[in-house]
Amino acid sequence: MPGNRKLIVTLAAGAAVLAAIPVLAQRSPTSGPVARYDMRAGTVSGMGAMGAGGGMGMGMSMMMGGGGNRLQHELYLRLGSSRVAAPGAPKADHFMPPNARLGKSVALVTPKLEPAVEDWKGEKPKGRLLLFWGCGEHAPKGQPVVIDFAKLAAGQTPPGLWSTTIIRDWGPTLGNSKTFGRWPAEDGKYVKADSALPGAHRVAGNYSPEISFTLTKDFMAALRSRQTDRPSGAQLVSWSPVPDATGYLATLMGGKMGPRGDMGDMVMWSSSATRQFGGGLDDWLTPAQVANLVKDGTVMAPATTSCIVPAEVRAAAPDFKMGTLIAYGPMESFSYPPAPANPKAAWALEWSARIRHRSTTSWMDMPGMGDMDEMSMDDEADARPGSSSQRSQQKPKCKPRGGLGGLGGMLGGIVQPGC
Repeated sequence: MPGNRKLIVTLAAGAAVLAAIPVLAQRSPTSGPVARYDMRAGTVSGMGAMGAGGGMGMGMSMMMGGGGNRLQHELYLRLGSSRVAAPGAPKADHFMPPNARLGKSVALVTPKLEPAVEDWKGEKPKGRLLLFWGCGEHAPKGQPVVIDFAKLAAGQTPPGLWSTTIIRDWGPTLGNSKTFGRWPAEDGKYVKADSALPGAHRVAGNYSPEISFTLTKDFMAALRSRQTDRPSGAQLVSWSPVPDATGYLATLMGGKMGPRGDMGDMVMWSSSATRQFGGGLDDWLTPAQVANLVKDGTVMAPATTSCIVPAEVRAAAPDFKMGTLIAYGPMESFSYPPAPANPKAAWALEWSARIRHRSTTSWMDMPGMGDMDEMSMDDEADARPGSSSQRSQQKPKCKPRGGLGGLGGMLGGIVQPGC
Protein backbone atom coordinates (compact mmCIF):
# COMPACT_ATOMS: atom_id res chain seq x y z
CA MET A 1 0.00 0.00 0.00
CA PRO A 2 2.88 2.52 -0.63
CA GLY A 3 0.64 4.79 -2.72
CA ASN A 4 -2.00 4.94 0.03
CA ARG A 5 0.63 5.67 2.67
CA LYS A 6 1.91 8.65 0.72
CA LEU A 7 -1.64 9.79 0.04
CA ILE A 8 -2.63 9.82 3.70
CA VAL A 9 0.42 11.97 4.50
CA THR A 10 -0.23 14.38 1.65
CA LEU A 11 -3.76 14.86 2.90
CA ALA A 12 -2.27 15.02 5.96
CA ALA A 13 -6.08 33.15 17.10
CA GLY A 14 -10.88 48.15 31.02
CA ALA A 15 -9.02 51.02 32.40
CA ALA A 16 -9.66 53.21 29.41
CA VAL A 17 -13.01 51.62 28.60
CA LEU A 18 -15.73 51.69 31.25
CA ALA A 19 -18.28 49.42 29.64
CA ALA A 20 -18.99 47.25 26.61
CA ILE A 21 -22.46 46.41 25.37
CA PRO A 22 -23.76 43.91 22.83
CA VAL A 23 -24.13 45.29 19.31
CA LEU A 24 -27.87 45.71 18.75
CA ALA A 25 -27.73 47.01 15.17
CA GLN A 26 -30.71 49.29 15.83
CA ARG A 27 -28.93 52.20 14.17
CA SER A 28 -25.65 52.83 12.41
CA PRO A 29 -22.94 54.91 14.07
CA THR A 30 -22.25 58.42 12.78
CA SER A 31 -18.56 57.55 12.53
CA GLY A 32 -16.26 54.65 13.31
CA PRO A 33 -15.44 52.24 14.61
CA VAL A 34 -11.86 53.37 14.97
CA ALA A 35 -10.84 49.80 15.80
CA ARG A 36 -12.32 46.44 14.85
CA TYR A 37 -11.47 43.23 16.67
CA ASP A 38 -12.22 39.74 15.39
CA MET A 39 -11.87 36.41 17.20
CA ARG A 40 -12.46 32.99 15.62
CA ALA A 41 -12.67 30.03 17.99
CA GLY A 42 -12.83 26.45 16.78
CA THR A 43 -12.92 22.91 18.12
CA VAL A 44 -11.28 20.26 15.94
CA SER A 45 -11.70 16.50 16.29
CA GLY A 46 -11.07 13.47 14.12
CA MET A 47 -8.33 13.64 11.49
CA GLY A 48 -8.06 17.40 11.85
CA ALA A 49 -6.67 16.97 15.37
CA MET A 50 -4.16 14.35 14.25
CA GLY A 51 -1.07 16.40 14.95
CA ALA A 52 -2.17 17.76 18.31
CA GLY A 53 0.41 17.12 20.97
CA GLY A 54 1.34 13.60 19.88
CA GLY A 55 2.76 14.39 16.46
CA MET A 56 2.24 12.32 13.32
CA GLY A 57 2.47 8.98 15.09
CA MET A 58 -0.47 9.85 17.33
CA GLY A 59 -2.38 11.04 14.29
CA MET A 60 -1.87 7.75 12.46
CA SER A 61 -3.05 5.85 15.52
CA MET A 62 -6.14 8.03 15.78
CA MET A 63 -7.07 7.52 12.13
CA MET A 64 -6.95 3.78 12.70
CA GLY A 65 -9.24 4.06 15.71
CA GLY A 66 -6.67 4.46 18.46
CA GLY A 67 -7.23 8.16 19.19
CA GLY A 68 -10.62 9.05 17.85
CA ASN A 69 -11.55 10.99 20.96
CA ARG A 70 -8.72 13.51 20.61
CA LEU A 71 -9.62 17.14 20.12
CA GLN A 72 -7.78 20.38 19.64
CA HIS A 73 -8.83 24.01 19.93
CA GLU A 74 -7.94 26.77 17.50
CA LEU A 75 -8.08 30.51 18.09
CA TYR A 76 -7.37 33.36 15.65
CA LEU A 77 -7.17 37.04 16.70
CA ARG A 78 -7.17 40.04 14.36
CA LEU A 79 -7.08 43.76 15.23
CA GLY A 80 -7.54 46.51 12.65
CA SER A 81 -7.41 50.26 13.30
CA SER A 82 -7.73 53.47 11.33
CA ARG A 83 -4.90 54.96 13.41
CA VAL A 84 -1.13 54.73 13.05
CA ALA A 85 1.01 53.62 15.96
CA ALA A 86 2.09 56.36 18.36
CA PRO A 87 4.78 56.36 19.45
CA GLY A 88 7.13 53.90 17.79
CA ALA A 89 6.37 50.59 16.11
CA PRO A 90 2.88 49.03 16.32
CA LYS A 91 2.29 47.13 19.55
CA ALA A 92 -0.85 45.49 20.93
CA ASP A 93 -1.64 42.73 23.41
CA HIS A 94 -4.70 40.67 24.22
CA PHE A 95 -5.00 40.10 27.98
CA MET A 96 -7.01 36.94 28.70
CA PRO A 97 -8.53 35.25 31.74
CA PRO A 98 -6.32 32.63 33.46
CA ASN A 99 -8.45 29.73 32.19
CA ALA A 100 -7.28 30.51 28.64
CA ARG A 101 -3.88 29.12 29.70
CA LEU A 102 -2.00 31.55 27.46
CA GLY A 103 -0.17 33.48 30.12
CA LYS A 104 -0.82 37.10 31.03
CA SER A 105 -1.28 38.10 27.38
CA VAL A 106 -0.52 37.27 23.77
CA ALA A 107 1.11 39.82 21.47
CA LEU A 108 -0.70 40.81 18.28
CA VAL A 109 2.02 41.01 15.65
CA THR A 110 1.93 43.45 12.74
CA PRO A 111 3.18 41.52 9.71
CA LYS A 112 4.85 43.11 6.69
CA LEU A 113 2.57 41.03 4.50
CA GLU A 114 -0.04 38.32 4.84
CA PRO A 115 -0.01 34.95 3.03
CA ALA A 116 -1.64 35.35 -0.36
CA VAL A 117 -3.88 32.79 -1.97
CA GLU A 118 -1.84 31.28 -4.74
CA ASP A 119 -3.20 29.82 -7.95
CA TRP A 120 -2.36 26.22 -8.60
CA LYS A 121 0.89 25.80 -10.47
CA GLY A 122 2.63 22.66 -11.56
CA GLU A 123 1.59 19.55 -13.40
CA LYS A 124 -1.71 19.93 -15.18
CA PRO A 125 -4.32 17.50 -13.77
CA LYS A 126 -5.14 14.79 -16.28
CA GLY A 127 -8.39 13.51 -14.85
CA ARG A 128 -11.89 14.78 -14.34
CA LEU A 129 -13.71 16.35 -11.41
CA LEU A 130 -17.12 14.81 -10.62
CA LEU A 131 -19.46 17.00 -8.56
CA PHE A 132 -22.32 15.54 -6.49
CA TRP A 133 -24.52 17.22 -3.88
CA GLY A 134 -27.45 16.50 -1.56
CA CYS A 135 -28.18 13.81 1.05
CA GLY A 136 -29.88 10.64 -0.12
CA GLU A 137 -29.51 6.95 -0.93
CA HIS A 138 -28.88 7.75 -4.59
CA ALA A 139 -27.71 10.81 -6.50
CA PRO A 140 -30.58 12.54 -8.33
CA LYS A 141 -30.89 12.72 -12.08
CA GLY A 142 -28.46 15.18 -13.65
CA GLN A 143 -25.55 14.28 -11.36
CA PRO A 144 -22.64 14.22 -11.46
CA VAL A 145 -21.61 17.44 -13.16
CA VAL A 146 -18.33 16.56 -14.85
CA ILE A 147 -15.43 19.00 -15.27
CA ASP A 148 -12.72 17.75 -17.63
CA PHE A 149 -9.34 19.19 -16.65
CA ALA A 150 -7.95 18.47 -20.08
CA LYS A 151 -10.23 21.20 -21.41
CA LEU A 152 -9.02 23.82 -18.93
CA ALA A 153 -6.01 26.06 -19.22
CA ALA A 154 -3.08 25.04 -17.04
CA GLY A 155 -3.64 26.14 -13.44
CA GLN A 156 -7.17 27.41 -14.12
CA THR A 157 -9.76 26.84 -11.41
CA PRO A 158 -12.99 25.53 -12.94
CA PRO A 159 -15.40 28.47 -13.32
CA GLY A 160 -18.33 28.40 -10.93
CA LEU A 161 -16.78 25.69 -8.74
CA TRP A 162 -16.61 27.60 -5.45
CA SER A 163 -19.66 29.15 -3.83
CA THR A 164 -20.04 32.90 -4.21
CA THR A 165 -23.07 33.01 -1.93
CA ILE A 166 -20.89 33.29 1.17
CA ILE A 167 -17.69 35.33 1.00
CA ARG A 168 -14.84 34.38 3.31
CA ASP A 169 -14.79 36.96 6.12
CA TRP A 170 -11.68 37.31 8.25
CA GLY A 171 -12.61 40.75 9.53
CA PRO A 172 -9.61 43.11 9.82
CA THR A 173 -6.76 42.51 7.37
CA LEU A 174 -3.52 44.19 6.46
CA GLY A 175 -5.23 45.58 3.37
CA ASN A 176 -8.34 47.10 4.98
CA SER A 177 -6.65 48.62 8.06
CA LYS A 178 -4.21 51.49 8.50
CA THR A 179 -2.54 49.41 11.24
CA PHE A 180 -3.11 45.70 11.72
CA GLY A 181 -2.12 43.00 14.22
CA ARG A 182 -2.79 39.28 14.43
CA TRP A 183 -2.18 36.14 16.45
CA PRO A 184 -1.06 33.30 16.32
CA ALA A 185 2.38 34.65 15.74
CA GLU A 186 5.89 33.30 16.03
CA ASP A 187 5.82 33.47 19.83
CA GLY A 188 5.66 29.75 20.59
CA LYS A 189 2.21 30.09 22.13
CA TYR A 190 -0.88 28.23 21.00
CA VAL A 191 -4.31 27.56 22.38
CA LYS A 192 -4.60 24.18 24.13
CA ALA A 193 -7.19 21.44 24.33
CA ASP A 194 -8.08 22.51 27.88
CA SER A 195 -8.04 26.26 27.21
CA ALA A 196 -11.27 28.12 28.01
CA LEU A 197 -12.60 31.50 26.91
CA PRO A 198 -15.25 32.78 29.37
CA GLY A 199 -14.20 35.77 31.44
CA ALA A 200 -12.83 39.28 31.05
CA HIS A 201 -10.80 40.11 27.95
CA ARG A 202 -8.86 43.29 27.24
CA VAL A 203 -6.98 44.44 24.14
CA ALA A 204 -4.55 47.33 24.56
CA GLY A 205 -2.00 48.85 22.20
CA ASN A 206 -0.53 52.03 20.76
CA TYR A 207 -2.69 52.23 17.62
CA SER A 208 -6.26 51.63 18.83
CA PRO A 209 -8.62 52.53 21.66
CA GLU A 210 -8.52 50.08 24.55
CA ILE A 211 -11.07 47.30 24.05
CA SER A 212 -12.71 45.48 26.96
CA PHE A 213 -15.45 42.86 26.99
CA THR A 214 -16.59 39.75 28.88
CA LEU A 215 -17.18 36.49 27.04
CA THR A 216 -19.78 33.98 28.21
CA LYS A 217 -19.42 31.37 25.43
CA ASP A 218 -16.64 28.77 25.57
CA PHE A 219 -15.23 26.64 22.77
CA MET A 220 -17.92 24.42 21.29
CA ALA A 221 -18.11 20.74 22.15
CA ALA A 222 -16.32 18.29 19.87
CA LEU A 223 -18.21 16.71 16.99
CA ARG A 224 -18.35 12.90 17.11
CA SER A 225 -19.43 11.29 13.84
CA ARG A 226 -20.08 7.70 12.78
CA GLN A 227 -20.05 6.22 9.27
CA THR A 228 -22.23 3.21 8.53
CA ASP A 229 -22.24 1.43 5.17
CA ARG A 230 -25.63 0.60 3.71
CA PRO A 231 -26.58 -2.35 1.43
CA SER A 232 -27.10 0.04 -1.49
CA GLY A 233 -23.48 1.18 -1.33
CA ALA A 234 -24.46 4.49 0.23
CA GLN A 235 -23.07 5.54 3.61
CA LEU A 236 -24.96 6.95 6.58
CA VAL A 237 -23.04 9.69 8.37
CA SER A 238 -24.52 10.39 11.80
CA TRP A 239 -23.45 12.53 14.72
CA SER A 240 -24.42 13.58 18.21
CA PRO A 241 -25.92 17.09 18.33
CA VAL A 242 -23.57 19.83 19.49
CA PRO A 243 -25.00 22.42 21.92
CA ASP A 244 -25.29 25.91 20.41
CA ALA A 245 -24.91 24.59 16.85
CA THR A 246 -26.80 26.73 14.34
CA GLY A 247 -26.48 24.31 11.42
CA TYR A 248 -24.33 21.60 9.84
CA LEU A 249 -22.56 21.05 6.53
CA ALA A 250 -20.95 17.77 5.41
CA THR A 251 -18.50 17.42 2.54
CA LEU A 252 -16.56 14.56 1.03
CA MET A 253 -13.76 14.38 -1.48
CA GLY A 254 -12.27 11.26 -2.96
CA GLY A 255 -10.94 9.73 -6.08
CA LYS A 256 -9.52 6.94 -8.13
CA MET A 257 -5.79 6.33 -8.35
CA GLY A 258 -4.04 5.40 -11.55
CA PRO A 259 -1.66 2.41 -11.80
CA ARG A 260 1.40 4.60 -11.16
CA GLY A 261 -0.08 6.68 -8.37
CA ASP A 262 -1.28 9.43 -10.67
CA MET A 263 -4.78 10.80 -10.35
CA GLY A 264 -7.78 9.56 -12.26
CA ASP A 265 -11.19 10.99 -11.48
CA MET A 266 -11.55 13.35 -8.50
CA VAL A 267 -14.89 13.37 -6.69
CA MET A 268 -16.43 16.13 -4.57
CA TRP A 269 -19.73 15.93 -2.70
CA SER A 270 -21.59 18.37 -0.46
CA SER A 271 -24.64 17.83 1.73
CA SER A 272 -26.07 21.06 0.33
CA ALA A 273 -29.41 20.64 -1.42
CA THR A 274 -28.09 23.10 -4.00
CA ARG A 275 -24.78 23.04 -5.85
CA GLN A 276 -22.66 24.81 -3.22
CA PHE A 277 -19.00 24.03 -2.55
CA GLY A 278 -16.19 25.75 -0.66
CA GLY A 279 -15.81 29.50 -0.71
CA GLY A 280 -16.79 30.90 2.67
CA LEU A 281 -18.85 27.83 3.59
CA ASP A 282 -15.95 26.25 5.46
CA ASP A 283 -15.30 29.44 7.43
CA TRP A 284 -16.75 30.81 10.68
CA LEU A 285 -20.29 31.90 9.72
CA THR A 286 -22.55 34.11 11.81
CA PRO A 287 -25.88 32.75 13.10
CA ALA A 288 -27.73 35.14 10.76
CA GLN A 289 -25.82 33.82 7.74
CA VAL A 290 -26.46 30.22 8.73
CA ALA A 291 -30.18 30.86 9.30
CA ASN A 292 -30.52 32.06 5.70
CA LEU A 293 -28.52 29.09 4.41
CA VAL A 294 -30.74 26.68 6.34
CA LYS A 295 -33.79 28.24 4.69
CA ASP A 296 -32.49 27.68 1.17
CA GLY A 297 -31.21 24.16 1.89
CA THR A 298 -27.49 24.91 1.65
CA VAL A 299 -26.93 24.08 5.33
CA MET A 300 -28.63 21.35 7.37
CA ALA A 301 -30.83 22.53 10.25
CA PRO A 302 -29.44 22.41 13.81
CA ALA A 303 -31.81 19.56 14.71
CA THR A 304 -30.31 17.34 11.97
CA THR A 305 -28.18 14.41 13.17
CA SER A 306 -27.55 12.40 9.99
CA CYS A 307 -27.03 12.57 6.24
CA ILE A 308 -26.64 9.81 3.65
CA VAL A 309 -23.78 10.02 1.17
CA PRO A 310 -25.24 8.66 -2.11
CA ALA A 311 -24.05 5.30 -3.41
CA GLU A 312 -22.90 6.86 -6.69
CA VAL A 313 -20.51 9.16 -4.83
CA ARG A 314 -18.78 6.29 -3.10
CA ALA A 315 -18.69 4.18 -6.25
CA ALA A 316 -16.98 7.00 -8.14
CA ALA A 317 -14.21 7.21 -5.51
CA PRO A 318 -13.18 3.62 -4.80
CA ASP A 319 -9.61 4.29 -3.66
CA PHE A 320 -9.95 6.98 -1.03
CA LYS A 321 -12.58 9.18 0.55
CA MET A 322 -12.11 11.96 3.10
CA GLY A 323 -15.13 13.46 4.82
CA THR A 324 -15.60 16.64 6.85
CA LEU A 325 -18.48 17.79 9.04
CA ILE A 326 -18.87 21.39 10.25
CA ALA A 327 -21.11 22.58 13.08
CA TYR A 328 -21.54 26.35 12.83
CA GLY A 329 -21.85 28.02 16.20
CA PRO A 330 -22.84 31.14 18.14
CA MET A 331 -21.41 34.65 18.01
CA GLU A 332 -20.91 37.29 20.69
CA SER A 333 -20.64 40.95 19.63
CA PHE A 334 -19.70 44.10 21.55
CA SER A 335 -19.16 47.81 20.88
CA TYR A 336 -18.33 51.04 22.71
CA PRO A 337 -19.70 53.59 23.43
CA PRO A 338 -23.38 52.69 23.52
CA ALA A 339 -25.75 54.47 21.16
CA PRO A 340 -27.03 57.77 22.65
CA ALA A 341 -30.63 57.87 23.81
CA ASN A 342 -31.36 60.72 21.40
CA PRO A 343 -31.58 59.12 17.92
CA LYS A 344 -30.53 62.43 16.35
CA ALA A 345 -27.36 62.73 18.44
CA ALA A 346 -24.00 61.87 16.90
CA TRP A 347 -22.67 58.40 17.69
CA ALA A 348 -18.90 58.13 17.29
CA LEU A 349 -18.11 54.43 17.68
CA GLU A 350 -14.65 53.82 19.14
CA TRP A 351 -14.47 50.05 18.69
CA SER A 352 -16.40 46.90 17.86
CA ALA A 353 -15.54 43.30 18.66
CA ARG A 354 -16.96 39.89 17.81
CA ILE A 355 -16.15 36.22 18.42
CA ARG A 356 -17.45 33.47 16.15
CA HIS A 357 -17.46 29.74 16.90
CA ARG A 358 -17.45 26.48 15.01
CA SER A 359 -16.70 22.78 15.59
CA THR A 360 -15.34 20.45 12.91
CA THR A 361 -14.49 16.78 12.53
CA SER A 362 -13.12 14.72 9.66
CA TRP A 363 -12.50 11.10 8.76
CA MET A 364 -10.72 8.95 6.18
CA ASP A 365 -12.24 5.96 4.38
CA MET A 366 -9.87 3.98 2.18
CA PRO A 367 -8.96 0.32 1.59
CA GLY A 368 -5.96 -1.05 3.47
CA MET A 369 -5.92 1.54 6.23
CA GLY A 370 -4.94 -1.22 8.62
CA ASP A 371 -1.53 -1.38 6.94
CA MET A 372 -0.75 2.22 7.63
CA ASP A 373 0.97 1.47 10.91
CA GLU A 374 3.84 0.10 8.81
CA MET A 375 4.62 3.51 7.33
CA SER A 376 8.35 4.06 7.65
CA MET A 377 9.87 6.76 9.79
CA ASP A 378 11.57 8.16 6.66
CA ASP A 379 8.20 8.58 4.92
CA GLU A 380 6.80 10.23 8.03
CA ALA A 381 9.70 12.64 8.40
CA ASP A 382 9.72 13.57 4.72
CA ALA A 383 6.01 14.37 4.69
CA ARG A 384 5.68 16.02 8.09
CA PRO A 385 4.88 19.75 7.62
CA GLY A 386 5.45 20.44 11.31
CA SER A 387 5.58 18.62 14.60
CA SER A 388 2.08 19.63 15.68
CA SER A 389 -1.18 21.14 14.53
CA GLN A 390 -0.36 24.17 16.64
CA ARG A 391 2.67 24.90 14.45
CA SER A 392 0.58 24.75 11.30
CA GLN A 393 -1.89 27.14 12.97
CA GLN A 394 0.89 29.62 13.70
CA LYS A 395 2.08 29.69 10.07
CA PRO A 396 -0.93 29.07 7.82
CA LYS A 397 0.15 28.08 4.35
CA CYS A 398 -1.73 28.76 1.17
CA LYS A 399 0.82 27.15 -1.11
CA PRO A 400 -0.21 24.18 -3.25
CA ARG A 401 0.99 20.78 -2.18
CA GLY A 402 2.94 18.65 -4.56
CA GLY A 403 3.49 14.93 -4.82
CA LEU A 404 1.42 12.07 -6.20
CA GLY A 405 1.32 13.59 -9.66
CA GLY A 406 -1.97 15.25 -10.51
CA LEU A 407 -3.47 14.48 -7.12
CA GLY A 408 -1.13 16.85 -5.28
CA GLY A 409 -1.97 19.69 -7.63
CA MET A 410 -5.69 19.05 -7.51
CA LEU A 411 -5.74 19.00 -3.74
CA GLY A 412 -3.39 21.95 -3.40
CA GLY A 413 -4.93 24.29 -5.92
CA ILE A 414 -8.53 23.22 -6.33
CA VAL A 415 -9.65 21.65 -3.08
CA GLN A 416 -7.86 24.34 -1.05
CA PRO A 417 -8.90 27.72 -2.47
CA GLY A 418 -7.24 29.63 0.36
CA CYS A 419 -6.20 29.65 4.04
